[in-house]
Amino acid sequence: MASYPIWNKITACIYKAPKSYGVKRDGLNEILIGTSAKNSHKFADIRTTFRKNEDGTRTYHLYIDDQLYKIGKLEGKELTIKTQPDFLVGGVSEHKVA
Repeated sequence: MASYPIWNKITACIYKAPKSYGVKRDGLNEILIGTSAKNSHKFADIRTTFRKNEDGTRTYHLYIDDQLYKIGKLEGKELTIKTQPDFLVGGVSEHKVA
């Protein structure tokens, strides 16, 4: 069984239970909106990337429409998440996840 550093879990009204899949380095979700498969228009691209650094840490980047939104850094079992300042509205830009 393969190990995936990025895991996507999808919950939608058309499924009885969440669906999920793993990604090794780079994943792109294209979101289209409209009235049907033939009448749909690009709404947003959401990309998640993963890199293992020389010092053993792991970094994850989340982009929305090619704009860097959030960075996650995993050092051992400690995860720090930082949201880019341009996207903050009265919130905290960095926090650790237990």
